[in-house]
Amino acid sequence: MPANLEKITPLILSGGAGSRLWPVSRSSMPKQLLALGSIQSMIAETATRVGGDGFAAPIVVCNKDHVFLIFDQLTKAGIEPQKMVAEPVGRNTAGAIAAGLLASSSIDDASLILVLPSDHVIGDSNTFLDAIASGAIAARAGHIVAFGVVPERPETGYGYIEHGGAISGAPAALSISRFVEKPDLETATSYMAAGNYSWNAGIFLFSARTIIEAFQLHSPAIFSSVQNAIDGGNVENITVDLGGVYAEVPAEPFDIAIMEKTDRGAVVPVSMGWSDIGSWHSYWTMMPKDEAGNVTIGDATLIECSNSLIWSGGDTVTAAVGVSDLIVIVTDDAVLVLDQGRSEHVKEIVDKFQSEGRNIQAVGSTVFRPWGNYRTLDTGPGFLVKRIVVNPGASLSLQYHHHRAEHWTVAAGEAKVTVGERVFNLEKNGSTDIAIGEVHRLENTGTEPLHLIEVQTGDILREDDIVRLEDRYGRIEGKDKNEN
Repeated sequence: MPANLEKITPLILSGGAGSRLWPVSRSSMPKQLLALGSIQSMIAETATRVGGDGFAAPIVVCNKDHVFLIFDQLTKAGIEPQKMVAEPVGRNTAGAIAAGLLASSSIDDASLILVLPSDHVIGDSNTFLDAIASGAIAARAGHIVAFGVVPERPETGYGYIEHGGAISGAPAALSISRFVEKPDLETATSYMAAGNYSWNAGIFLFSARTIIEAFQLHSPAIFSSVQNAIDGGNVENITVDLGGVYAEVPAEPFDIAIMEKTDRGAVVPVSMGWSDIGSWHSYWTMMPKDEAGNVTIGDATLIECSNSLIWSGGDTVTAAVGVSDLIVIVTDDAVLVLDQGRSEHVKEIVDKFQSEGRNIQAVGSTVFRPWGNYRTLDTGPGFLVKRIVVNPGASLSLQYHHHRAEHWTVAAGEAKVTVGERVFNLEKNGSTDIAIGEVHRLENTGTEPLHLIEVQTGDILREDDIVRLEDRYGRIEGKDKNEN
């Protein structure tokens, strides 16, 4: 980041469910929280990319259920967010941007805000930062700047921005003629030939004063209802928990609510190795391939295959012979097989699961919680076996059950255990029993993950058989179903 650039506040949006990357991405652990082609999660990479001297600490707007997961990932990446804005329900990008803006007390009228989706890949960070520096000139002059990606192919999965002539006094910024929804192949090909279209990356830069005026002029209902949600919400440390009236915020994309209505729009076209990884085909496109055009993840063996993506998750071995232009995604609880040209249709499968009341689109076999995760290993009449992993310094709630007893055995690490009036430590191979109705808690006070095997016995073995007495993650109020 150029040294003369004032600090810009990143506003990172993390509300998407990533359903087009099912079954790896689930709504309980969407793609932005996963490491796809990197050792860091996508949201951690997004925050790291704008973690230099030219930027202030980020504001993150996210699903309420993901606050602690995201905070943990960012702090492990050395990023300390200034605010975590928790949405009780998604209301699209216009509401999320307004919420992030209004939730921060450190933003003044002249502050520049950089809106970033949390689930995008940018291969050339230096070019990206140079584009931000160029766009900042236009933003300080009162423009709402979109960053358009110079198209590499006639892509039908992205929206486009048609741009016009140069803007006086703002090098690299062009006027916006219109926004275009995802086109068909013939139209996308014509855009490539015209040369004055960019992919809409959903990245925006503006001053706080400019965007507040734009909201008040073009979408006052969104702005006022977001303010009501903040006023009726709860603030604890850096987390702003939006009130229930947030559900009343009109659900509109920022493009429609603001960009298509304003006369202050500008676009900076940039080639920066960008992808939104919006489908398994786009994931295959961005990943390194073998000489036959194949991408393999995990334990996958291919014979005479070409132009295919084989994802073999967990401990599964996946083999393919003589297939071409195929996508095969294998996890420990689901298998997805589709043609390369049909990857945009994965969301239809997810929607079908949801309409049938099946939870497989939301939760995988490994269930993530603020304190760590658990996985069901076996179940049968009157028993259930889990593997529980508790992160260092984390703790399950102080709780009891009406219908089940539990037996805990430490497999790795050291546990601090509360059972009734007793508080004691368990090391590897140590175990204890918890009777029905007995108050208990599990903590990891060490520096390494705690691995524990839990055997439940009883007539009802569901996650809603939990009564919390204390919880550091604020989960006592409301329904406890599918929590721990």
